[in-house]
Amino acid sequence: MLVAGVLLAVFGLGVTAAGAAILVADASQRDGQYAFTDTDRLQTVGHAITTVPLTIHVDEGATVGPYGLDDLISLQLRATPVVPDQDVFLGIADASDVAEYLDDVPHAVIGDQPWDPGYSAGPTYDWGSGMWGSGRDAEAALDEVPGTRAPEPPADQDFWAQSTTGAEQQTLTVDLRSGDWVVVVMNADGSRPVWVDVQVGAHTEVFGLAGPGVLVAGLVALALGLPLILVATAGLGRDIDRDIDRGLGRHADPDDLPGPGAGALPAGVGPDPLRLTGHLDPQVSRGMWLIKWLLAIPHYIVMALLWFALVVTTIAAGLVVLFTGRYPRAWFAYSVGVLRWNWRVGFYAYSVLGTDRYPPFSLAPTDYPAGLDVAYPERLSRGLVLVKWWLLVIPHLLIVGILTGGGAALTRASEYGGAEWNISLVGLLVLIAAIGLLFTGRYLPRLFDLIVGLNRWVYRVGSYVLLLRDEYPPFRLDQGPEDTGEPVR
Repeated sequence: MLVAGVLLAVFGLGVTAAGAAILVADASQRDGQYAFTDTDRLQTVGHAITTVPLTIHVDEGATVGPYGLDDLISLQLRATPVVPDQDVFLGIADASDVAEYLDDVPHAVIGDQPWDPGYSAGPTYDWGSGMWGSGRDAEAALDEVPGTRAPEPPADQDFWAQSTTGAEQQTLTVDLRSGDWVVVVMNADGSRPVWVDVQVGAHTEVFGLAGPGVLVAGLVALALGLPLILVATAGLGRDIDRDIDRGLGRHADPDDLPGPGAGALPAGVGPDPLRLTGHLDPQVSRGMWLIKWLLAIPHYIVMALLWFALVVTTIAAGLVVLFTGRYPRAWFAYSVGVLRWNWRVGFYAYSVLGTDRYPPFSLAPTDYPAGLDVAYPERLSRGLVLVKWWLLVIPHLLIVGILTGGGAALTRASEYGGAEWNISLVGLLVLIAAIGLLFTGRYLPRLFDLIVGLNRWVYRVGSYVLLLRDEYPPFRLDQGPEDTGEPVR
């Protein structure tokens, strides 16, 4: 049920966002308006700038719903001379005629390969101006074609299907007709160089046809998926509580708990309601950490589903807290279970590397070197739920950003841009520990205590952001495998 709910909700979110974007785009084209790209400035030392041939095949008289093809999509081309008082020519013609006209004439062709320099980025939409950005460097995409002769003035030729010329901005509305077409921009007298600003605009009725249906489909998927998620997470939470009531978790005597966590303070005892433990495996392998991240891939897939459902559950629980002051017990148990699962996988694979024992596929407490629990609050503040997850937690988020975000960066410049790799402070410390483990066979105990303490800080903040508690996370680094509630000096 949870998998079906998550898939439906993800699909619904994507389709709803697409439907909303389509409707916004349709609104920008009302009353015959065109949506234009940003202005690209093109310059060549040749006599012309052309596009590559564009092949179009349409059935004459074909319709889509109530619209003919001419109504369904229409293109406009704009060309504005950069040099004052320079007449510019803008035309479209059959590719064979253009090839004959520009044979042995130096000119530039706008590149068509997606891997060409300047075409590596996709289009972008500016919501403020309603303009589509090309996402490319137009000048870098020009392919210069050499030649030895000068052409006749383009306006004197009779093969143009459509053309316009003048000293101001020239606009050409392109009809949708079958053929191999090339767009040409030149100086009106055929001279060189050519230096123009160009834009491409489109008007289509497809948005108006598809937008409402896409939006409704997305909303229906959300209406089906979100309740499934909430019901499924509540069921999982009740299962966790049943396991705890059998003596596997926080309601058992701490001295009877299995595993190395025995004797640790239960959640809610001491100054902090979250208890995070992590015990170093003395027999941890020298080199297994090299493949642990790969072995944990099944966990990553499951965690992606669990975390999406956790976001939905947290929003729903926040609304319940806002009106009742209580966090639904089943959803609380589920949320803590996801944090527990996340901590086990991190302890094993990437955030500590403290054990070689494969983490269990379970949300409930188990016999494992890494454990996490949060004491259930009987009452929560109704007002804090509105501000604690984003406003009050800002100081902690800055610290967590340093611990888990890009603390260091290595940038490799390239001809077409830059590639950047980031490593967090916790990641750097874990890497140091892993290298030491590889060469010495030992995990430095003090380094292990520090790494666990930093993770404990992160999870305390996480439990607060997820609305699990009202107690503000302490600005305190509690190191070591057990959370004693006292800072290590």
